Amino acid sequence: MLFEELGFGGDENEWGVDLAKESSPNPVTLKYTDFLVATASGKFEGVKDPAKIATPFEKIKLAAYTLGAMTPCMRLYAFLGKKLQSCLDPAETSHPYKKWIDGYASESFEAVAVQTEEMLDKLSISLTGEELKVVERLYHQALNLLIEFLSAQPIVHRTVVPFARMQEPAERHLVIFSDFDLTCTRFDSSAILAEISILIAPKANPSGPENPIVPENPIVPENPIAPENPIVPENPIARKSSADLRNSWDVISRQYTEEHEQCIESIMPSEIVETFNHKGLCKALERFSDFEKQANARVIESGVLKGLDLEGIKRAGERLLLQDGCVGFFQQLVKKKEELNADIHILSYCWCGDLIRSAFSSGGLNVLNVHSNEFAYEESVSTGEILQMVGSPMDKLQNFKEILKNCNEDCKNLSVYVGRSVGDLLCLLEADVGIVFGSNPTLRRVGSQFHISFVPLFPALVKKQKEFVEGDLPIWKGLTGTLYTVSSWEEIHAFILGLYNHL
Repeated sequence: MLFEELGFGGDENEWGVDLAKESSPNPVTLKYTDFLVATASGKFEGVKDPAKIATPFEKIKLAAYTLGAMTPCMRLYAFLGKKLQSCLDPAETSHPYKKWIDGYASESFEAVAVQTEEMLDKLSISLTGEELKVVERLYHQALNLLIEFLSAQPIVHRTVVPFARMQEPAERHLVIFSDFDLTCTRFDSSAILAEISILIAPKANPSGPENPIVPENPIVPENPIAPENPIVPENPIARKSSADLRNSWDVISRQYTEEHEQCIESIMPSEIVETFNHKGLCKALERFSDFEKQANARVIESGVLKGLDLEGIKRAGERLLLQDGCVGFFQQLVKKKEELNADIHILSYCWCGDLIRSAFSSGGLNVLNVHSNEFAYEESVSTGEILQMVGSPMDKLQNFKEILKNCNEDCKNLSVYVGRSVGDLLCLLEADVGIVFGSNPTLRRVGSQFHISFVPLFPALVKKQKEFVEGDLPIWKGLTGTLYTVSSWEEIHAFILGLYNHL
């Protein structure tokens, strides 16, 4: 009755489906409907015998569980309706699913979805913590079954996703690149490394080191007067006090922020360009590269990064918070690496490659190729020097091109680059598919000045799918001036590898 009121009735006739002749339902459909019936009947783990559900409170609890299983369907279909409607040409009236899409995208269906969610909230007020966990589990289970249902539907056309399957692996070599800081991580690694250095530094800075490194076999005089006081060699890597390091880092950070904004303003073109200006962007980012190298030189000179223990850096990397979905994507990609004929490269400004490698090691991703700067060490303790191999946008681009050049020459490279900063722009544009992760106003400001287009990935895929169905092969190539935007690693996963399900 609800669907008839919302205008869904009779769609099967328009689609050429005779329900009277249809036989057994799809197994995944049954799986979902059986789950709903079992939930409404109280026949699932963690609930007492349905025959014993008698009190008003127990009935309210069962109603909350049932709505917990039903609500995801309402919210998912309202979301899909709006998403699909936004991709339709308003002038197009002959689309076979237009009535279906308009119905789920309508304000009336949204109102029903909201009403269902509000009812679930009201019924859940009196539930205990454990009972709320049951509601959450049922909600996630329902969403999983819905995704499974949608994924099981037959596909009659060739599709542009998953990207890794568009061409036969034997015909192309898939090369995935990703930036690290704030693309893979939630926090910038430079600030983390500086903070570690400050925290482990001595609190004061007397004439001698407060915490000298004592060797296992200290040097003792040949004729000791006081053998209980052996001569301890001075720490070869002298440290500033934590207060001095904090002051130095605050000055460096503030100066970087101020000069970064000044540099961005200085590289903007004086006149608005009407077409994608790659040559002008390269010249601008050459000047930006000089700024980045000068900033790194100040960090080295300050001594902020002196005295960091390699094992301590690795432990910090293992605890580094990564973006949701990032590790899962790379794990699946590594798992299918041979099957997909793919390689993965992390290309980063990060000062310390050991931090990157340890960040991924806990997820079993030791096989990732890491290209970054490296710390110089003496006996596993950082000297404060940075071996700069990827210190600027131009360095990144050079590494990007060299990696592709050294790839398997038996087939064509198909490259994807994921990044989010101004320093990633040249690589994003050079890749066959450049994906901008998250929101970075500075990146968009610079890009727009050089007539770079930022297009949400999903609508772009819908457009390419239409072209694909009509017979035109979708073209993915670099240096078109178009970049694709996403807000999560789940979107990247779905685009490159297909269905992403982490619930």
